[in-house]
Amino acid sequence: MNILIINAGSSSLKYQLMDPETGVVSAKGLCERIGIDGRLNHKVGENKVVKDIPMPTHSEAIAATLEILQDAEHGVIKSVAEIDAVGHRVLHGGMEFFDSCIINDEVIKAIEKCIPLGPLHNPANLMGIRACQAVMPTTPQVAVFDTAFHMTMPSKAYRYAIPTEYYENDSIRRYGFHGTSHKYVAKRTAELVGKKEFKMVNCHLGNGSSMSAVKDGKCQDTTMGLTPLAGVPMGTRSGDIDAAVVQFICNKYGMSVDECLNMLNKKSGMLAISGVSSDFRDLEDGAKNGNEACALAREKFCYEVAKYVGAYAAALNGIDVLTFTAGVGENDCNVRAKVCEYLGFMGVKIDPELNSKRGKEMLISTPDSKVQVWVVPTNEELMIAQDTAELVNAAK
Repeated sequence: MNILIINAGSSSLKYQLMDPETGVVSAKGLCERIGIDGRLNHKVGENKVVKDIPMPTHSEAIAATLEILQDAEHGVIKSVAEIDAVGHRVLHGGMEFFDSCIINDEVIKAIEKCIPLGPLHNPANLMGIRACQAVMPTTPQVAVFDTAFHMTMPSKAYRYAIPTEYYENDSIRRYGFHGTSHKYVAKRTAELVGKKEFKMVNCHLGNGSSMSAVKDGKCQDTTMGLTPLAGVPMGTRSGDIDAAVVQFICNKYGMSVDECLNMLNKKSGMLAISGVSSDFRDLEDGAKNGNEACALAREKFCYEVAKYVGAYAAALNGIDVLTFTAGVGENDCNVRAKVCEYLGFMGVKIDPELNSKRGKEMLISTPDSKVQVWVVPTNEELMIAQDTAELVNAAK
């Protein structure tokens, strides 16, 4: 089975053609500079090709993608008929979507309804959907929502302690993001530990970071909120902050609320504390060279991650498994070691030699650790492909 996975941005479109059963990616690429001039970056195995192709809209980007997938020299299929379905990543499902779904007119209207909650991403996601519908009208399309996995949270976790009218009239609540990643890791971890009923905390750590408390495969709480700004500090995002800080800065420096939020999203986090970079590799190099600000940034990050693990252990009444995933979680052994050092009171013990490896699926805790600690490389595209295949096959 061939699933085409689409992740559409405002001026870009990422794609992969994948077999959902094996996870094998036959081709992948990126259409960029959509609406400007257009460029296609296509890769099959180790073979890469770059083409400048006019892409006034996402429709031309989709057409270019399908053309190169069928190309005699660079393609991997003979016709579009070999694509069984298309899975679209959609950022915000609001309170409309609790799971992935096959796209129809009602689904499109509901995604449009969620635009106020995802004003930058949902319109772009819709452009990708409509472009595929235009050039592949008979191929099933599936929407996979970044927020859906977290919709199993109980109200005590997702409600904000603000007047109820804002929840009822404006759907203001905690939603959480990186849901497709958290879902994949929860599913894969169940396979690794050999059971479905257990309590876990998943740490999706990267330039954008979020954590989730999961019981028996269902999300109970997550760190991001109405937007991806909440939770632990990230590459350029502040993470949790006293809301009055916004008022103080706006009043003192004459900023608008939008300008202040731009600062909190793009000029804060590790970049702000270190004064050097938002990249954890740069921070590690800086700390090794005696840069105290870089060392503080990494220490702050590990402290906040560990603090949330402790909070989620309380929320779940204990945890059985702790997982690390995403760019930093999979590759930064020092971050993992420091987080686990904080958690020694919970009986967490990791093997330094196992933990020294990067980017591999592995158990890094010792046999006598009271909590299993795993590194589980995420695969959001595979999760999208599997959700898409499952829905399409069920509909036949």
